[in-house]
Amino acid sequence: MGSSGFSWKLADHPKLPKGKTIAMVVLDGWGEAKPDQYNCIHIAQTPTMDSLKEGAPEKWRLVRAHGTAVGLPTEDDMGNSEVGHNALGAGRIFAQGAKLVDLALASGKIYDGEGFNYIKESFKTGTLHLIGLLSDGGVHSRLDQVQLLLKGSAERGAKRIRVHILTDGRDVLDGSSVGFVETLENDLADLRAKGIDAQIASGGGRMYVTMDRYENDWEVVKRGWDAQVLGEAPHKFKSAVEAVKKLRQEPKANDQYLPPFVIVDDNGKPVGPIVDGDAVVTFNFRADRMVMIAKSLEYEDFDKFDRVRVPKIRYAGMLQYDGELKLPSRYLVSPPEIERTSGEYLVYNGVRTFACSETVKFGHVTFFWNGNRSGYFNPEMEEYVEIPSDSGITFNVNPKMKALEIAVKARDAILSGKFDQVRVNLPNGDMVGHTGDIEATIVACKAADEAVKMILDAVEQVGGIYVVTADHGNAEDMVKRNKSGQPQLDKNGNIQILTSHTLEPVPIAIGGPGLAPGVRFRSDVPAGGLANVAATVMNLHGFEAPGDYEPTLIEVVD
Repeated sequence: MGSSGFSWKLADHPKLPKGKTIAMVVLDGWGEAKPDQYNCIHIAQTPTMDSLKEGAPEKWRLVRAHGTAVGLPTEDDMGNSEVGHNALGAGRIFAQGAKLVDLALASGKIYDGEGFNYIKESFKTGTLHLIGLLSDGGVHSRLDQVQLLLKGSAERGAKRIRVHILTDGRDVLDGSSVGFVETLENDLADLRAKGIDAQIASGGGRMYVTMDRYENDWEVVKRGWDAQVLGEAPHKFKSAVEAVKKLRQEPKANDQYLPPFVIVDDNGKPVGPIVDGDAVVTFNFRADRMVMIAKSLEYEDFDKFDRVRVPKIRYAGMLQYDGELKLPSRYLVSPPEIERTSGEYLVYNGVRTFACSETVKFGHVTFFWNGNRSGYFNPEMEEYVEIPSDSGITFNVNPKMKALEIAVKARDAILSGKFDQVRVNLPNGDMVGHTGDIEATIVACKAADEAVKMILDAVEQVGGIYVVTADHGNAEDMVKRNKSGQPQLDKNGNIQILTSHTLEPVPIAIGGPGLAPGVRFRSDVPAGGLANVAATVMNLHGFEAPGDYEPTLIEVVD
């Protein structure tokens, strides 16, 4: 509280009552796009969401979930679950991920920070290793940032540099890896011309090497460790371009799943294993697929796989990947300071909160929602429930995932009368959409819709209010499109499946028996985004939002 006069107390809303139970449902990867056969939400039977849509424009509208609306650099940057939930919970727009890194690189601030100064200690006698996703997709990393970091490190004394690449094919077109590797090789050749020993040392596909998440499969990280640290892999090549081209020719091969490879010299020796005295930077800015490798590089008492040899290195992440675990302990760019989130305000104002999802999105509806902060604001006022996700299978094998179980927990929490806000994330549209399996994604969307119905039925029973929205698009468009919006074909004439998020807006719907008469969406916030949702929900709880929050989407018409 202090002398600044800051108070957590929210002003009462002049027209809206307190004490209504609010169900806050986030459909992950559920955007709004033209209806066609690649729009799985359109094809799936989704009677509940369809019925909400009929409430437009007063009770259903679209909001922006990508680009500047969620703190990303440009309107070409697709949203993701982290920035989406940050915005939903924070009620304000914070520079995020890529944008934070862009600012730090453009100003040169990245090179003055504690993280860079720490790794720089290794430049005189050791090698600088850069590990990450080689792609311009802008979801986990960006090629131009890697290029700037290489240049900046060389200018600041790095004499020996090794890059360990992970090929994408998920956020960008499959097959684009070859061009990215060629671009990187040209840059490294320029550095070599300046007397710097710079080359690619190893590689592999992002879904098979290094970039696992949520401790789903440590073997993925081990394959990366073996190639990057030990210099061991089943495939050895003289050049990375050759490696990627050759490995892509295998039957069923694609960029996401390329097997690990190491680059060797003329004597067959790996050119860049990580050894004592080296510096390592993981250059992805997005956290979820870097936490596991960070643990393997940083933890002394690590036991998830046999590391064989643990070099004494100086390691830094591009960003800190887990604020709760303080992992990694060194990073090149500091995270956005997100304080005073809506969740914290509501708890201080007596709103008892329940949050639930399955493992793959549990952190989103808690940690990211609460401004990159773990744990409870007040354990007596809050309960968070994580339902274990299916492990060891791809989500298209069981596209219903845990939607029903999440809905049951939400229903029970609503009916218990113990909570004023019940918040869930239904992951199906996103996790199954990422597999590119259209049939499975249709099943996924139906399952999510059924879960929404169960939650809305409970809201009905207690005279509550619902707010149904999403964090970004995915399932509503499963095909890559050319400039004119037509499906893009590969050289064999097959449509190219889209596995990534989209740039589409997402719906928000309000309703329920507890919604005061006269509440409707305003028509004067046409460019509303996810950050406007927090003030909206605060209003529905009977409070005014803090003055610096993005404006509410609702008004009360007498």
